[in-house]
Formats: sequence, C-alpha cells, structure tokens
Amino acid sequence: MAASNSSKLFRVGRSILGGLNNSLVGASKQSPLSANADFLYQMRTNLKVVDNSGAKKVMCIQALKGRKGARLGDIIVASVKEAHMGGKVKKGEVIRAVVVRAAMQRGRVDGSEVKFDDNAVVLINKQGEPIGTRVFGPVPHELRKKKHLKILSLAEHVA
Repeated sequence: MAASNSSKLFRVGRSILGGLNNSLVGASKQSPLSANADFLYQMRTNLKVVDNSGAKKVMCIQALKGRKGARLGDIIVASVKEAHMGGKVKKGEVIRAVVVRAAMQRGRVDGSEVKFDDNAVVLINKQGEPIGTRVFGPVPHELRKKKHLKILSLAEHVA
C-alpha cells in the first residue's frame, strides 16, 4: 500500500516539475522571428499579387540580398502559381516582386505600428519597374526609403 502511494506522489510531482521545466525552457529559447518585429517572407511563402499584371498568387523562391527572409520593401524571386487568362505573366514564370504588405505588425520610428490584413507583393521586371499599371489597396510609405517610388505613385492609398 505504501509503495503504491509513493509512486503516485512521485508521478504527480514529476508532472508538475516537468510542466514548470518545459515552460521555463520555452521562455528562455525564443525564436528569432518572435523577437523581431518585422515579418520574414521565407522560401515557399504564398503571397497575393496586388497589381494588374495578370498574376493572382505567387510563391516566394528566394529573398534577394542574401538574407534569411524578406521584409517590407525587399525584393524577392517568386514563381507564379495562379494567373488570369490573357495577362502579362503566365503560370509557372519565375519573376521578381517587391513586398508591399505584411500581416504582422511593424513598428515605425514615431512609435506607431502598421499592420495589414494580408501578405502582398507587386511584380517588377529586371530593371525594377512595375509590370502592372495599377496597384490595388494601401501600401506603406516605408517603400520610399527602399527607392520604390513608382509603386508609391501607382498605389491607390499610401498608409
């Protein structure tokens, strides 16, 4: 009888300590994405296209500039996954794109934060000019720092 009670207490104590130990370990090991306020678009991230180039959705192949991922205003290499009939780009094409919206909030220098509803890109050619002639939805004014002025001028609304 005494042996069975002690084993039950040992199991209960071990589960409590195990839970505390796991929570402490998880708190000390934060991922680099949670510590950073910017969202990183990594390889195989699906993104919405917000211009009239003919593509609907693209998948990120690589973030340029040798980073682990792309942030707002960065250029990525992407593959077209869905496209409209008769558009300028076709399904399966490998193209470049500029990240214009991120669903994760991003802090600004004035202390405010900006957050969008979706993850979106605008397709560009090798020279950095937009393929489409219109950009739908809001784009952040941080694109001005990254020298994407043409995209800002085509956008409906600058946030």
